[in-house]
Amino acid sequence: MKDLLLIEGLGRRDKVIFDYIFNYYYSSLCAFAMKYLHDRDAVEDLVQDFFVTVWLEAPHMQISTSLKSYLFAGVKNRCLDSEKHRKVTEKYKAFILFTAENEDNSFDHYFAESELRQAIEKSMSKLPPRCREIFELSRLNGLSNQEISDKLEISKRTVELQISNSLKILRKELVEFLQIWLIGWLIG
Repeated sequence: MKDLLLIEGLGRRDKVIFDYIFNYYYSSLCAFAMKYLHDRDAVEDLVQDFFVTVWLEAPHMQISTSLKSYLFAGVKNRCLDSEKHRKVTEKYKAFILFTAENEDNSFDHYFAESELRQAIEKSMSKLPPRCREIFELSRLNGLSNQEISDKLEISKRTVELQISNSLKILRKELVEFLQIWLIGWLIG
């Protein structure tokens, strides 16, 4: 009965219920995620991002199991995806290092790199000013969500939402470069 009320409240985006769920499950989900990632900051970011998604997708979610099972399965899937992403990133870094060692510094490579840099700058300029500021503090300056929250005197949840929105916009704007990179990576 309690699960049903919580799930219904979540579907209505009831902030009190969401806060209750967040406060009740956050620590347990972080401890659970540590079994997979072994990095406290990464775990906290992952669980917070998961809760942001839960909040955003709440009206459309179909929870057929218990709320607890749903949350733990969601965090587990995110951990596994994160680990896959880490492995792909390591593979990509190794590929880039290998390519850099064997590179002929051709004009084509320079042109592609400068074109990508321009596309990134253009995409970043499309972000709303506050969204861009938060994204740059996070991704370019390496600040944690809490550090950004403290520095800009805004809630941590606002920081998380702004970063999530930035990533959605940038993914959409840079999709053609992602496809080219993937093809090159698969062929190489």
